[in-house]
Amino acid sequence: MPFDVTNFIDLFVDSISSEKGYSENTCRAYRHDLKEFAEYLAGHNGDDKSAPEVPDALMIRSYMGFLYKKNKKPTMARKLSALRSFFRYLFRQGLIADNPTDSIMTPKQDQMVPLYLTVDEMFRLLDAVQTNILTDLRNRAMFETLYSCGIRVSELAGMDQTDVDFENSSIRVLGKGNKERIVPIGKKALAAIKAYRGSLDAGSGISFLQDGPLFLNLRNGRLTPRSIARLLDKLVVDCGMVTPVSPHVLRHTFATHMLDAGADLRVVQELLGHKSLSTTQRYTHVSIDRLMETYDKAHPRK
Repeated sequence: MPFDVTNFIDLFVDSISSEKGYSENTCRAYRHDLKEFAEYLAGHNGDDKSAPEVPDALMIRSYMGFLYKKNKKPTMARKLSALRSFFRYLFRQGLIADNPTDSIMTPKQDQMVPLYLTVDEMFRLLDAVQTNILTDLRNRAMFETLYSCGIRVSELAGMDQTDVDFENSSIRVLGKGNKERIVPIGKKALAAIKAYRGSLDAGSGISFLQDGPLFLNLRNGRLTPRSIARLLDKLVVDCGMVTPVSPHVLRHTFATHMLDAGADLRVVQELLGHKSLSTTQRYTHVSIDRLMETYDKAHPRK
């Protein structure tokens, strides 16, 4: 009887959720990618009696060729990563004799320079946020915090009031894999949070001392990452910026400005919550550009 991978997808996703603490969004992405592979197998094999019972390396390569026709390299790499994790799980459970992805090479990636804002552009964006009403105060506090701390938008949305330590100028962040880290936060961001929560307390009686989300929607519930991104989109349009700016661009901007000012790469890695230093190294392009510019201007025998 042919090996049906669909029988094990839910078991695998449950395992990465419970054992590795992967987020709901990550688990959903894994399930989607694996089901897409299962659909490909079903359509590709059909009534082919010569097809192997368990997917082999040749079949994985065929699938990667199929993906190449309609996906970019980063997407292909992500889908292959999902397959690797899935078949590694099946191998560890003794459900297959060999891992068919062991011999598959990851598609060579183009070096992408992260999009970021200049210091002037970043200040212009933040200063464009009005502070006349409660929602404006909230938005100013959110975007100040994103830029001040370099956290992910999902981490911002997940913040509770108790995560802010005003005395020590730091916040507690729950990152990927439920890993907790402490991140410094600047005075302007702390002042913006105080102004927002003070106005919220005065207008609705929701005290800063109460448990609950730090940033609230109009129904006094927790804002979602998607809602925060939409609010940022509107701000970008309102202040007339041409460059598309997402919450992740603010994270890129934080990292770029820190490194450009001389911050140590490993410190920035810790602040961003990156597992691998190579991920953080993408942001060194600005510092290198600045070094080259300084060298060209200053060295007598360049």
